[in-house]
Amino acid sequence: MDLTPQQPPGASGPEYSFDTDWTAPDASPSDSASLAEPPPPTMRTTLRRAAFGMVAGAVLVTGAVVAVPDDDKDAPPPVAGPVSRAMSATAAGSPAALADLTALIGDRQKWVGTHPSDADSWAVLGSAYVEVGRRAADPAYYTRAEQALKRSLDVRPGESGNTAAWVGLASLANARRDFVTAKKWGETVRARQPKEWTVYPQLIDAYNGLGDQKSAITAVERFTELRAGVPALGRAAEMYRDRGWREDALATAQDAANRAKTPAEKAACLSRLGDLAWERGEPKEAVAQYGAALRVEKGHHPSLAGRARALAALGRTDEAVRDYQAALAKSPRPAYLLELGELYESLGLDGDSVGQYEKLRAALDRGTARGVDESLLLGRFEAAHGDADAAVELLRAEWRRGHRSAAVADALGWALHRSGDSDGALEYAQRAVDSGGQNASYAYHLGMVQRALGDYGSARRQLEGALRTNPKFSPLDAPSAREALDSLGEPPAGGPADMQPPPAPEPAAPQAPAPQAPAPQQQQQQQQQQQQPDGPAPAAAVAQAPVQPSPAPAAAVH
Repeated sequence: MDLTPQQPPGASGPEYSFDTDWTAPDASPSDSASLAEPPPPTMRTTLRRAAFGMVAGAVLVTGAVVAVPDDDKDAPPPVAGPVSRAMSATAAGSPAALADLTALIGDRQKWVGTHPSDADSWAVLGSAYVEVGRRAADPAYYTRAEQALKRSLDVRPGESGNTAAWVGLASLANARRDFVTAKKWGETVRARQPKEWTVYPQLIDAYNGLGDQKSAITAVERFTELRAGVPALGRAAEMYRDRGWREDALATAQDAANRAKTPAEKAACLSRLGDLAWERGEPKEAVAQYGAALRVEKGHHPSLAGRARALAALGRTDEAVRDYQAALAKSPRPAYLLELGELYESLGLDGDSVGQYEKLRAALDRGTARGVDESLLLGRFEAAHGDADAAVELLRAEWRRGHRSAAVADALGWALHRSGDSDGALEYAQRAVDSGGQNASYAYHLGMVQRALGDYGSARRQLEGALRTNPKFSPLDAPSAREALDSLGEPPAGGPADMQPPPAPEPAAPQAPAPQAPAPQQQQQQQQQQQQPDGPAPAAAVAQAPVQPSPAPAAAVH
C-alpha cells in the first residue's frame, strides 16, 4: 500500500498542478537586485547538454544534493567548467561557489527552455534558486524555486522516483522557516528511502526549528553514518554547540576545517570557528578566524558580519560598521540590519539607527510577501525597540505553530517581560537557557526576568553567567547586564541567609526547681524546727519530698 502521497497529508506545501502553461523563469527577479545574473551561455553541444541533463538528477541544497551515485560507472564524464564544479561540490554535500552556482542556473535555464520534460533539470534549477535566494537574502528566488520544483514533480511525481524534487521542497520550506512542512517533506523521503543521505540536513534544520532536539541529534547521527566527511563534521559541531559542549564543538569544527578542500567549503568551516570563538567571549580569536575565511573567499558575507560583531566588541566600531555595510551589500539579511541598527544606537547615532530599523521593516515585509515566516526576527525587534504587546502576539502564534526552538522560547519570554508579564515570561526564558547551550543573551534575559520577580540570587547568577560567557555579547544588552548586576550588589558574606543551616540550639543549663510554698502543716513543722537549732535540715532542702500525712519530723525522710 502506498503510504506516501504526492503531497504529505496535512502539509501546507504547494499543490503540483498548474492552471496555466508554465514558462521558464527569467534569469533574475525583476523586482529586486540580483546577485545571480547568469553568465552568457558557453558553447556546448546539444548532445553534451542532453548528457548533463540525464546525469544531473540532483537537488542542489545547502549541504545536500541528490546527485549521480558515486558508483555509476556508465554516466558520461562531467562537463568542464563552473557548472561541473557546482555539481561536484554539491554532490559531495558541500557548498558551491556563488559564481559556479549562477553558472549552473544559467545552464539549466537554457536547457529546460528546450527540454521542458527533463524532471531532473527542473529539480536542479529549483534547488539552485533556493540556495541563491538564501545566500543573497532575496526571497523572490523562492517563488521561482517553487515553480521549478512543481514543474519537476508535474513531469515525474515523487512516487515515480523523483525524490530529488521532494528534498528540494524540504529545502525551500526550511528557507521560508516553515519547519512543519519541511519536516513532512523530509520524513516522506526518509520513509521511502531511509538511506538517502541528502534528506538528513533538511530534517536536521526542520527539527532544530521545531525545538525537537532528540530527533535532530538522531538525524545528525544518521547523516554522519551515511555520509562521513566535512559536511557531517560541520553538522556534528553545531549539534555539540547547541548542547553546550564547547570543547567537542571546537575539536570537531577544527577537524572539518582541516579536511576542507574547496574555497567555499574552507570559508564555511573557518567562519564556523569564528562563530564558536565569538560565542565563548574571544573576539580577537573570532576576528582572526573570520579574516582567514575572507582570505579564502573574498566577500563571504557570514564572515563579514561575524567579524563586524567581534570588532564592535573590541571597540573598533568604525571597522565594524564598514564590515556590516559590506556584508549587507552582499546579502541584505534582516539579521544584519538589526545588528547594525543596534550598534548605531549603542553609539548614540539615533538617526542612523532609525534608518536601519526602517530598512529592517521593509526587508521583513518583502520576505513575508514571498512566503517567508519572519515572525521570530520581527518579534525580537518589536520586543526590544517597538511594540512589545505586538511581539507577544506574533511569538505566541509562532509557538502555537510548533516552532518551539530555544530561540523562539527566548524571544517570547523577553517579549512577555517587556510587556509587563514577567511571571508569564519566566517559563519561556528558563526553557531557552535549559535548551539553548551556553548562550549569553538567553542567560541575560532570564536574569532580568528573575530580577523583576525579586529572585535576586538567581538573577545575579544568570547575569554573572552571561557576562562570564561573553562579556560583550551585545552592544546594547551587555552594558545593561552589567548595570543590572551592579544594582544587585555583592551577595552577603557566606552566601544567602536562606542557604545557611539554622544554628544548633545550645544545651539548657540545669536549673534547681523553684521552691514551693509550704502547706500550712509543713509551715508549722518548719517553725518548730527553726526553734530547735540542733534539728535536721529543713524540708525545703529535699527536692520534691512528698508531704507525709503523719506528723513525723522531716529529718526522718531519707
